[in-house]
Amino acid sequence: MAEDHGSSRHMSASQKELGDEDARVVRVGDAARTNERLDFAGNAVRTAKYSPLTFLPRNLLEQFHRLAYVYFLVIAVLNQLPQLAVFGRGASVMPLAFVLAVTAVKDAYEDWRRHRSDRAENGRLAAVLSPDAAGGAQFLPTKWKHVRVGDVVRVVSDESLPADMVLLATGEPTGVAYVQTLNLDGESNLKTRYAKQETLSTPPERLASAVIRCERPNRNIYGFQANLELEGESRRIPLGPSNIVLRGCELKNTAWAVGVVVYAGRETKAMLNNAGAPKKRSRLETHMNRETLFLSAILVVLCTLVAALSGVWLHTHEEELELAQFFHKKDYLKRDDNNDYENYNYYGIAAQIVFIFLMAVIVFQIMIPISLYISMELVRLGQAYFMIRDTKLFDESSNTRFQCRALNINEDLGQIKCIFSDKTGTLTQNKMEFRCANIDGVDYSDIARQRPAEGDRIWAPKISVNTDQELVKLIRDGGDTEQGRQTREFFLALATCNTIVPMVTDGPDPKKKVIDYQGESPDEQALVSAAAAYGFVLVERTSGHIVIDVLGEKQRYDVLGLHEFDSDRKRMSVIIGCPDKSVKLFVKGADSSMFEVIDKMLNSDVIQATEKHLHSYSSLGLRTLVIGMRELSQEEFQEWQMAYEKASTALLGRGNLLRGVAADIERNLRLLGASGIEDKLQDGVPEAIEKLREAGIKVWVLTGDKQETAISIGYSCKLLTRDMTQIVINSRSRDSCRRSLDDAITMVNKYQSFSTDPQLRVPLALIIDGNSLVYIFDTDWEEKLFEIAIACDVVLCCRVAPLQKAGIVDLIKKRTSDMTLAIGDGANDVSMIQMADVGIGISGQEGRQAVMASDFAMGQFRFLVPLLLVHGHWNYQRMAYMILYNFYRNATFVFVLFW
Repeated sequence: MAEDHGSSRHMSASQKELGDEDARVVRVGDAARTNERLDFAGNAVRTAKYSPLTFLPRNLLEQFHRLAYVYFLVIAVLNQLPQLAVFGRGASVMPLAFVLAVTAVKDAYEDWRRHRSDRAENGRLAAVLSPDAAGGAQFLPTKWKHVRVGDVVRVVSDESLPADMVLLATGEPTGVAYVQTLNLDGESNLKTRYAKQETLSTPPERLASAVIRCERPNRNIYGFQANLELEGESRRIPLGPSNIVLRGCELKNTAWAVGVVVYAGRETKAMLNNAGAPKKRSRLETHMNRETLFLSAILVVLCTLVAALSGVWLHTHEEELELAQFFHKKDYLKRDDNNDYENYNYYGIAAQIVFIFLMAVIVFQIMIPISLYISMELVRLGQAYFMIRDTKLFDESSNTRFQCRALNINEDLGQIKCIFSDKTGTLTQNKMEFRCANIDGVDYSDIARQRPAEGDRIWAPKISVNTDQELVKLIRDGGDTEQGRQTREFFLALATCNTIVPMVTDGPDPKKKVIDYQGESPDEQALVSAAAAYGFVLVERTSGHIVIDVLGEKQRYDVLGLHEFDSDRKRMSVIIGCPDKSVKLFVKGADSSMFEVIDKMLNSDVIQATEKHLHSYSSLGLRTLVIGMRELSQEEFQEWQMAYEKASTALLGRGNLLRGVAADIERNLRLLGASGIEDKLQDGVPEAIEKLREAGIKVWVLTGDKQETAISIGYSCKLLTRDMTQIVINSRSRDSCRRSLDDAITMVNKYQSFSTDPQLRVPLALIIDGNSLVYIFDTDWEEKLFEIAIACDVVLCCRVAPLQKAGIVDLIKKRTSDMTLAIGDGANDVSMIQMADVGIGISGQEGRQAVMASDFAMGQFRFLVPLLLVHGHWNYQRMAYMILYNFYRNATFVFVLFW
């Protein structure tokens, strides 16, 4: 399955246990009563940083975070004192004032654009249910900023949603609504959301007594927990992620939808996730700060020498000061009361030494050049222009240019020592193709038998799939045999056990309809397209049933229950009411979790054959899934229904209760078979990895796939080679993990002692899984892992969760001075991208969350070679030469002045 299904030890806010005291109470259609006790956030949003009153102080405070600016301010203040005035008072302030003014104008312009964008967003109109003069209610146009929690809002097709809303009704009789989350996470596939049947037939104005209790605002866009209480209903109606539509999404292919606002303004999930690009400091700039302190120390030494020697000279010539050129102690134009001449700005030798020290600081101030900071910004701007306009970084397949989202770390690209890469969608294309299947222990992977789907069918999936001719014949003609029945059950499971939405359109042939399968997982799209190619075509989905064209005959299947995929179970299941009135449970998932719930007493030979075929599929680099089923009795179904209803209406620990209900029903399954899906490598990946390794850069791959699949991809992309010695840490307990680490350290030491000559050294590859990382990060064994990993040429981490990816990057960052780069394309890579010194997002198939969190964004992994080895090299060298030249030039001026 997709990598973000990897296990994680950290729960999101939507999965944590939620009590009634933590719930937000929303009264449907009554914003006044909803906000009476607790005044929830309004719907006005503000992304601007400053207001007219706060701009000057806040902007100056931000700019003076640069220590050099404080230094120049002190110099300018010293030059205002009459005793120390070396330059004109205005002249000393001008350079700093110019730098501050230029930056302030730039910041003001950017913030003005944000203010303008906020005004346009807040001024958009939405149809809000409001009471009319006749005592009824009607939808009236209302500005978005005046929408409040509790308001009932009506949205029509192609309109954006003004706030996070629970659906009450839609233009579809089944209550389904299709939304596009492009503005939220960048995914263009349509998502299905549903209004509850209980609210579907009730006019919105009659829902005035309805109450929603939902969780407090959080940034998890994939989770939502709530209950709906209706007058006349004895039970609470559960609400979940499929019943909420989020601000920023667009309603598509649905005439209209009505919902009640539960989160508004800054409390919407879109705004809570609007963190912007991460702020990172260049390693070169950090080093430059150290050089600045060193030059400051030299400056103090020079000024001290000047002050000390001037003090000696003053003491030696104290009696001659009246006649000294440019120096006199008395003002001959003024006399005091005793008729003596007054002192002329002379306060004694000690004071003169202090004044001369401060005057020397002012004279020698150019030792630290203020112009350098402006020059650096201009150089970075030019470097960004070169990178953006480079045709070798332009991706023709997606028509995207290189994006430079963080100007301040361009030069760090030339210092990368370690790359952490996602696999799916980064090294591979994330375009899944169904390749082969094992059904009832029989392998159907012979490419010679595969042909494009044929026949006079009126339905054609948009994604073409080659079909195995033996399987096609078995499905059509072998319905009476056991193998034929198993095969039909297998493809029925692929067509039913998913959350795919079929979009039927007219094709070039008027007799054929083209079905575009929309879904959140490319794996599911590939499996459903495969089922369609073999004659099991999913043609319609509503909130309560699906319609499947089975070998030319339309059949309706009632969706009685659905347990979605989660990272703990690593499987999903659906309970289907079949046309023959039987109730069947179909389950699919990772092999590691599926074989735990399959009845080993049934057909042990089939299970052994399937395991063997799974291993061979994985060795070919295919992503594998196991499919099982069992028929439920009415008693079992009713027992499950009661338990599911109880768990789904609980606000306290709903996630754990639902997992328990799923575990109770997902047992004693009959194995139907397994599938193999290919995720092809991107163009140029093997060559890119080879060149990066030749340049001395280590490449680590962090993936959620199983070990065999990851190793196979490692060989095909030349990350792993046949002459490498593999160290595998794949533990199922804390003790075995400790022993594996100790054995690995022994092996590393042995190979290092064998070959002292680097040319003869045996290359090592570390392969470790997510379970072992859980034990390592929970204990103090991180040092052992670091010792092993740093000695290896390649590190391959399998079955890792998103936060584990960030933990691995942090492991290297904390213990070495090596610059790290993380590259990924999905939401599960965001934590890794933000943890690394440089984060790169791939504009891929898994949305734009990785791009939004990155410092740089591009279309293909292979672009890393010109980016790091050409642009990175020149960026660093040019910036370093410019800094050295500035310091050298100014130091020369200062030492001439000193002399």
